[in-house]
Amino acid sequence: MSKHAELSSPAGVDVVIPSYHYGRFLRECVMSVLTQDIRQVRVLIIDNASSDESVEVARQLAAEDRRVQVVARQHNLGPHASYNEGIDWASAKYFVMLCADDLLAPRSLRRAVSIMERHPDVALAYGRALWLRPEDPMPDLDADAGDTPWRIIPGRDLLERFCRTAFNHFSGPVVVRTTAQKLAGHYRPELPHTDDFEMWMRLACLGQAAEMDACQGISRVHGLNRSTFSSERGTANLAKHERERTLYNWHEEAAFKSFFANEGRSLPEAARLHRMARRSLAERAYWAAVTRLCRGQTDTSRVLLAFALRRRPRAAVLPPVSYLFRRDDALRRMISVASDAIGRFCRPGMRGQMGLDPWG
Repeated sequence: MSKHAELSSPAGVDVVIPSYHYGRFLRECVMSVLTQDIRQVRVLIIDNASSDESVEVARQLAAEDRRVQVVARQHNLGPHASYNEGIDWASAKYFVMLCADDLLAPRSLRRAVSIMERHPDVALAYGRALWLRPEDPMPDLDADAGDTPWRIIPGRDLLERFCRTAFNHFSGPVVVRTTAQKLAGHYRPELPHTDDFEMWMRLACLGQAAEMDACQGISRVHGLNRSTFSSERGTANLAKHERERTLYNWHEEAAFKSFFANEGRSLPEAARLHRMARRSLAERAYWAAVTRLCRGQTDTSRVLLAFALRRRPRAAVLPPVSYLFRRDDALRRMISVASDAIGRFCRPGMRGQMGLDPWG
């Protein structure tokens, strides 16, 4: 197939949109898929027994466009049932799992499909996401990102990057080759917060990855999604968010354990990679503890430091400085922490709290 023919007739994409109480976001999410400049696209909305207007919105969308299908559950079976039903349903060449409160950027599917058509060994393609709060104006995303280069990364290199930083580098929608998704299998319910991270490690074992710096999607920041919080909701919600962020270390550790106990077990360097992941988790927790201490969050800092030292005792006497330079955002984070510490130290009445016994 010539390059021109490939770009004018891209392969099909099946998009699964699990939804639970996201009726107010659903139409905009689905329309961001249906308006992609790609002819062969299908959408499956799976509603998990929502009590808001989600099902009505979904059925109206299906009535307006025959490319939309709806599964409306009578009982809530949990999110993983929706994810895995979507995997079983998919039959197009490419597959996307899209949260009902997120959006695809214009032409994002064409960009991803085009690079994957040119590189049959690429199992997944992704870009970056733009994060927006509900009150933020919708940006103009019509600018052509066609000149933004793709980088082809061997799957083993991507997996090593995950283990080296203990950090999920994906922020936007991920387009997956459906054959790879079927081979990778279903999401695991025992990983409620890091199921996608563990899935991407599995996919990295099945081919190369294509990544680009252009915006491929929009992720909404609001009080109901599981990874964000709204500061306007007050200190109680901030405390809840901090607890969840602290627990995320255990969730991510569980993802690595699951992967290396199953699909990653037979990798030639499985033992080395798993050790690297455990070390990186400990070192990340150490610096998170330092950050929280600089912000005066001593209880959270104590928990994070305990997590770190149980897994890497030497950090008690030798701070893991090398971890900071394994992350692309190291400089920005160090500046932010230093700014917090200086601001807190200089604030009236705070000097005593920055004394020699921060755990008191």
